[in-house]
Amino acid sequence: MTVAVVLFTADLRLHDHPPLRAAIASADEVVPLFVRDRAIGAAGFDAPNRLAFLADCLRDLDAGLRERGGRLVIRSGDVVEEVCRVASGTGARDVHLAAGVSSYARRREERLRTALESGGRRLHVHDGVVTAVAPGAVTPAASDHFAVFTPYFRRWSGEPVRDVFGAPRAVRVPDGPGSEAVPARTGVSGVSDGLAEGGERVARKRLADWRRHGLTTYEERHDDLPGDATSRLSPHLHFGTLSPVELVRRARAAGGSGADAFVRQLCWREFHHQVLAARPAAARQDYRTRHDHWRSEADAATDIEAWRRGRTGYPVVDAAMRQLRHEGWMHNRGRLLTAGFLTKTLYVDWRIGARHFLDLLVDGDVANNQLNWQWMAGTGTDSRPNRVLNPVVQAKRYDPDGSYVRRWVPELASLAGPAVHEPWKLRGAERARLDYPDPVVALADGLARFRRARGLE
Repeated sequence: MTVAVVLFTADLRLHDHPPLRAAIASADEVVPLFVRDRAIGAAGFDAPNRLAFLADCLRDLDAGLRERGGRLVIRSGDVVEEVCRVASGTGARDVHLAAGVSSYARRREERLRTALESGGRRLHVHDGVVTAVAPGAVTPAASDHFAVFTPYFRRWSGEPVRDVFGAPRAVRVPDGPGSEAVPARTGVSGVSDGLAEGGERVARKRLADWRRHGLTTYEERHDDLPGDATSRLSPHLHFGTLSPVELVRRARAAGGSGADAFVRQLCWREFHHQVLAARPAAARQDYRTRHDHWRSEADAATDIEAWRRGRTGYPVVDAAMRQLRHEGWMHNRGRLLTAGFLTKTLYVDWRIGARHFLDLLVDGDVANNQLNWQWMAGTGTDSRPNRVLNPVVQAKRYDPDGSYVRRWVPELASLAGPAVHEPWKLRGAERARLDYPDPVVALADGLARFRRARGLE
């Protein structure tokens, strides 16, 4: 009997899974393996919301495998050591793995390849699993990656995308390899009260509902804060319970302006992945330095804490930050506003904000989180690095009746009209009865400080 190992990482699904498909085709038995990587925890990336969502995903993956006659093998420790231990114990000659993007994932692949080859085994790394188009598959003439989105989107759109594979009908797993118990989210403390459920079944139901009710109107509604008209599929893309290839193909098949706009957003995700793959240091360093002298964390401590708690005095910023804390997720327009406010109005280092987001976001990954933060800070790929979003203007545009603010900032629930976005303009007893702070800084003062710091004045 021949045996192959499939190492699951950010691809926790059975549908459209090239490594699993290849392993089943090449071996009599397959070991579906997930290793709880102790290095991830040591680096501080095992945030409660992602651990809880991961537990949902693993339970659902195990259930799906059991329906097909198999099971999920779970281990903890060093990934390379555990994979080699399972391969040796089962006599597996081949290990299949989805290609990673981060510098850590790439180092892990190389370590694993070296360790397996020393024992006469082979590592097969598969593209088209975590992204639809592999990072580096399309490049401009004079560089190893695209630094501007629009030309990348044009080239990316012309790339062939492989066919979508169905889930396997059966998975035969050898009896030998032992497994830890499948985790449950109830064992994770510090989880956001409104955290969504994870797992492939939930993901596929959400996708089906989204295609029926949200896709056609996505172009005109994706910035609508109270309408909550985005797909909310980002956590499932992050954990791989949905395939980006399947999303691209299904959206293109549906056609229309909404589908086109949605595909463009999927491409933004892959744009950031190819930037990070080519410039891994961008996870922690400015992609394009502006020679900022950010306010020190000590000097800005009061403002940073007000931002984290959703008590800046700017209602739309505070609403978005409270949504993040309650759901472990934030509307895309809210992400732009809160990041721009911290980095430009408060002039605080983007890394402080990115770390807070990673502490809470269920979809927080290095490529999209860090590079979107750099985009808003003006140190990334944005061609207008000194643009500053006015949160009041943005709130009136994307939350015109204030319902998003009133939902997340109940202190302002009694206000109507423009007052909900500018409560500091109220006078007398009406202002005094609100348990809501004054703005931490006047927008004009914040803008002037930023422009001076950037040498724009």
